[in-house]
Amino acid sequence: MSLHEQCPSQLPTVVIDPAFKADSPARYAELRELGPLHPAEFHLGLKGWLVVGYDLAREALTHPALLKDATPAAEALAAAGYVLHQPSVGLGAQMMEADPPEHGRLRRLAAAAFTPRRTADMAPRIERIAHDLIDAMPPSGEIDLVEAFNAPLPATVIAELLGIPRRHHLDFRRWSGQALQVASPEHRPALAALHGLLAELVADKRRHPQDDLLSALVAVRDQEDGRLSEEELVGTAMMLVVAGHESTVHLLGNSVLALLRHPEQLRLLRERPELVPGAVEEFLRHDTSVERSTSRYAARDLELGGVPIPRGSMVVVALGSAGHDAPQADGGEVPAALDVTRHAPRHLSFGHGIHYCLGASLARLEATIALRTLLSRVPELAAAAPLDSLDWIGSGIIRGVLSLPVRYRIG
Repeated sequence: MSLHEQCPSQLPTVVIDPAFKADSPARYAELRELGPLHPAEFHLGLKGWLVVGYDLAREALTHPALLKDATPAAEALAAAGYVLHQPSVGLGAQMMEADPPEHGRLRRLAAAAFTPRRTADMAPRIERIAHDLIDAMPPSGEIDLVEAFNAPLPATVIAELLGIPRRHHLDFRRWSGQALQVASPEHRPALAALHGLLAELVADKRRHPQDDLLSALVAVRDQEDGRLSEEELVGTAMMLVVAGHESTVHLLGNSVLALLRHPEQLRLLRERPELVPGAVEEFLRHDTSVERSTSRYAARDLELGGVPIPRGSMVVVALGSAGHDAPQADGGEVPAALDVTRHAPRHLSFGHGIHYCLGASLARLEATIALRTLLSRVPELAAAAPLDSLDWIGSGIIRGVLSLPVRYRIG
């Protein structure tokens, strides 16, 4: 009998605050020792449940009664300052916040435009962007790697993929970074500004289509599913920008940070660059940038891991924790240690089930090219500040450092 089955009401509430997020791998390890499910307090005092175990995470991500529809939780959400069913300039009207059958319609239409071929065709351009960013650095010295490389690379990729004009790139980067920091005063203004920019671009692409993803999303039509509405077009673009590109920014940051903490692994990747694609999977498992899922709400009374979950309860999956509880491909348990030679590491960093990340292939491609280019072009790379003194994003589902000072030399 598990601890949860014995005394679920006596479990301490996990408070997801900036201190927790800055030290979340260690905090999740402690929680996994106690059990796979814990009561938690999230942003603005919202109460719910946090899933930290791999098997229960997979169950929760596909549970038919854990839905994105927040109506059963309306009273609790209103008490925390959220109002349901009002016009939104956030991430609404897109697949990440939709349930079947609407989710299937939105995903099929977006997938018809965001094809594997379109992603694969980006590879030469991603490589050119990576080299250009390194060429723009002084030959040696100290630099904030987030500002100089990790952030501008995926921002440029998604901006060019969507067809955002160059004159908007700096604003676009700033707004997308602010939009995911839900406790920041810039959060809502950034969402509104980004929403306004993308709405203008959607209208422009309808009048003057070009060879870009926004134009393809405007044009896509399915005999059964119809077209994306204006708000669905903007919502889908917002999802790709905010959830897609910011996660890649911090995947790069967390990967480099892991290598700086494990110099033997850094040396190994330099010596064997063919390991980089597999190493990206290990970085996703070890310290993923999307550390938590978006919220799900119990559409009815249910049980998870033997714990009663009343209707209207919020359930969040700790994707970053699940990767440390996942069985290896050979059936063994995954240890905590970083190992860039690990064979097919299992993780839930891109989710599981119908909400599996549509941009997973692009994120993998960007990370592989960026890390391979950085390691080959920059033979000397070291931390320029104590790694335990870095400032982490304090709220939201993204895990990453706000800056990463490094000393370097370009080869």
